[in-house]
Amino acid sequence: MKNLLSHTNKATPSTDCRVCKMQVEVLFTTVLLNKYPIKYFKCPQCGYVQTEAPYWLEEAYNTSINDSDTGMIMRNLWLKNITSTLIYLVFDSHGKFLDYGGGYGIFVRLMRDVGFDFYWQDKHTENLFARGFEFSESENTNVELLTCFEAFEHFVDPLAELEKLLSISRNILLSTEIIPDPTPSPDDWWYYGKEHGQHIGFFQQKTFEFLASKYKLNFYTNGQNIHLLTEKKLLPSSFKLMTKVSKFITPFIQKRIESLTWIDNEKLKVPVS
Repeated sequence: MKNLLSHTNKATPSTDCRVCKMQVEVLFTTVLLNKYPIKYFKCPQCGYVQTEAPYWLEEAYNTSINDSDTGMIMRNLWLKNITSTLIYLVFDSHGKFLDYGGGYGIFVRLMRDVGFDFYWQDKHTENLFARGFEFSESENTNVELLTCFEAFEHFVDPLAELEKLLSISRNILLSTEIIPDPTPSPDDWWYYGKEHGQHIGFFQQKTFEFLASKYKLNFYTNGQNIHLLTEKKLLPSSFKLMTKVSKFITPFIQKRIESLTWIDNEKLKVPVS
């Protein structure tokens, strides 16, 4: 179905930015799930782009992971390298880690195979590959680094979600595509996800800078899709460099850290009666 473009800059009354609460401006209307004409808005202050109130999400989440996500395995392997490098060089590699919104548990299993004590959490998806390593908030243990990949664009209330994450860890490594500026039209940017309707909010770099300032954190990015909110101070160039060379560093890390693959196997074995 052809997109329906709107050229008005006037916001619908009472439509506020979900990040900074400023009044937003209408960008365009386009069709999601091949049937719902949905308005998109942009915040003139923080640059956040959002849909109207997402009434279609129950239908969009008939399956929690959409069928068009063909890059799931490749993405997890890529993120394993980046996260392993960052933990080994910046954080306490002996700490406890959480993958928030961890999907089927592929990433957690990969990180435990490297040798990092990772745990899984996802209220929407079944844990298939990291069973036995579900995160329990009741334990109230310190989490050195929380990862949150391909989730921020799904958040209906990004401020509330971020505050929940920060209550678990003050170091958050996340992935989401930075929306280009000027804002692309509905047909010119794949990340809108019109076919599945699950992506409802999009961040510019200055959106994350606003959030970092609000919560007294430092913000680092590779300029495209990998971002870090943290209490630690880094050289911005060093973060970008680590994301670029991680595939070369990870094999070195795997030789220096004991994998948890066999240890986990022994832990999870059920005694034969």
